[in-house]
Amino acid sequence: MAHVELENLVKEFDDVTAVDGISLDIPDESFTVLVGPSGCGKTTTLRLIAGLERASDGEIRIGDEVVNDRRAYERDIAMVFQNYALYPHKTVEENMRFGLEQHGVEDETITERVNEAATLLQIGDLRDRKPAELSGGQQQRVALGRAIVRDPAVFLMDEPLSNLDAKLRVQMRAELNKLHEELSTTTVYVTHDQVEAMTLADQIAVMDDGQIQQVGEPTHVYSNPLNTFVAGFLGSPSMNFLEGVLERTGSGKLQLDLGSDTHSVPDEYDDAALADYLGERVTLGIRPENIALNQDGVPANVHPATVQVVEPQGEKTVLELELDSGESIKAAVNPDTEVTIGDDVNLRFDRDSLHYFDPQTGESLTYNSKAEQRATI
Repeated sequence: MAHVELENLVKEFDDVTAVDGISLDIPDESFTVLVGPSGCGKTTTLRLIAGLERASDGEIRIGDEVVNDRRAYERDIAMVFQNYALYPHKTVEENMRFGLEQHGVEDETITERVNEAATLLQIGDLRDRKPAELSGGQQQRVALGRAIVRDPAVFLMDEPLSNLDAKLRVQMRAELNKLHEELSTTTVYVTHDQVEAMTLADQIAVMDDGQIQQVGEPTHVYSNPLNTFVAGFLGSPSMNFLEGVLERTGSGKLQLDLGSDTHSVPDEYDDAALADYLGERVTLGIRPENIALNQDGVPANVHPATVQVVEPQGEKTVLELELDSGESIKAAVNPDTEVTIGDDVNLRFDRDSLHYFDPQTGESLTYNSKAEQRATI
C-alpha cells in the first residue's frame, strides 16, 4: 500500500494547459475520486499518475519516491480502463494471468492469485470464456480481476462503470465498495458522475478547467461548497442561485432585495464577511431539497412562485417554479405533494442550508462560518 502525493502538477499540450498546477494528497488505503465535467483534466491527472503521460512540471510521489521519470510498469500501479481493454483472443483466465506472466512471476503464485481474485469477484465459472461471450458487467469484473492479481500499491480507475446500464452501475458501485473494504488498496477513481463520487469516495477532489476547486469528505463538500462551481456541480437537480442587493433594514437586520421580494439573512450570517457587501450584489444559493412549500404558515423567508413543471421521480417530485421576479427555481418535495401546473405557491428556504457567494468571483462568503452538516429541511 502507498499514499500518493501530487505537488504543483502541470501538463501542457502545445498551447493547452490540461492540468494547471494541482496539489493533492491521497492517503494510504483511501478511495479518492476525481470528479468534474468533461475536459476538466481529471483523466489527464490519472494518466500522469499512471505514467502514461509525462508531467510538464511538478512532482508525483507514490510512497516516499518521486516517480516522474519512472515508466508505467515501474510504478507499482494497476489501471482499470473505461473500455475494459481485454485481449479478445484470450480466455478470462489467460487475460488475468497475462500481466503476471510478462513480469516473470512464478506459475504457482499466478495460479494462487487468479484463484483468489476469481473467488472474490465471483467469476470462477467464467474462466474458459472469451470476452465476446461475456456481458458488460462480467467483462468489468474480469478487468478488475486482472488489476487485483497484480497486488499493486495503487489502483487507478478511469470511468470503469460508464459503459454499463443504470441498474448494473448501481450493483457494481456496491461491489467496488466491498472490494475496497476487502483489499484496502489506495484507489484513485475518475468519473464525471457525481453519484459515483458521493457513494464511493472517502474524499473527493472536484476539478474544473485543469484545477482542483475543492477537496474533502463528500458530505462536507456537498453541504459546504467553497464556490459556486462546486455548489452547482454537485447535486441533482443542482443548487439554485438567486442574486440580489444586500441591504440593512430599519431594525438592523440584513436582507437581500431580490427584485420582486426580499430574503431575510439569518442572524448567524450577519458577520463581517457579509457586512462588507452592504449595497452590493450577493448571490444566494439554496439546494432544491432545502426548499419546502410553506404549508405551516411560518412567515420567515417565504417566496411567492408559480408552478411551471411537475416531474414525479419516485422518491421525490421536482418542481420547476417561476418567482415573481421571473427567475426560475427548482424544489424537490415529497412525492405525495399535491400541486399542478399553474398553481400559485409560497416557498420556504431552510435557514440552516443557505449559502452566500460573491457574484464576481463565485467564492463562498460564509464557508468559514458554516458548520459541517448534511443539508436537510
